[in-house]
Amino acid sequence: MTHSANQPEPNAASLPVLLIEDEPGVMAYVRATLERSGYRVVGTGSGAEGVKLLESNDFLGVVSDMRTPGGVNGADVHAWVVRNRPELAERIVFITGDIANEDTVAVLRQTGAPCVEKPFGVQQFIAVVEKTIGKAL
Repeated sequence: MTHSANQPEPNAASLPVLLIEDEPGVMAYVRATLERSGYRVVGTGSGAEGVKLLESNDFLGVVSDMRTPGGVNGADVHAWVVRNRPELAERIVFITGDIANEDTVAVLRQTGAPCVEKPFGVQQFIAVVEKTIGKAL
């Protein structure tokens, strides 16, 4: 694979996106959507496992459900990233089916991270991912 001169990090394009989603159907849909758009994906069903993966691996960005089981939710993942992986703090996209929930609204306002509401279309989702995380090459 050749890289053009305007790409500062030649390896960044090969990094996977971390996908944190506990619903198998949504995980499969989002994974397929990302992969068809050229992204590599590492998926996990819990925020706690997502944080473990972030501790020991590099990622292009993070797509996380707001509500995940195991005591670590999307807001917790975002807070961990801000403290420990600040280079990824601006490359997080939340997905949620609970946009009207006050806690969800507060987290989105606090983090400034974009959120895509379930159910979402492929075009809408990929547009937000490309704007936030960058285009897959």
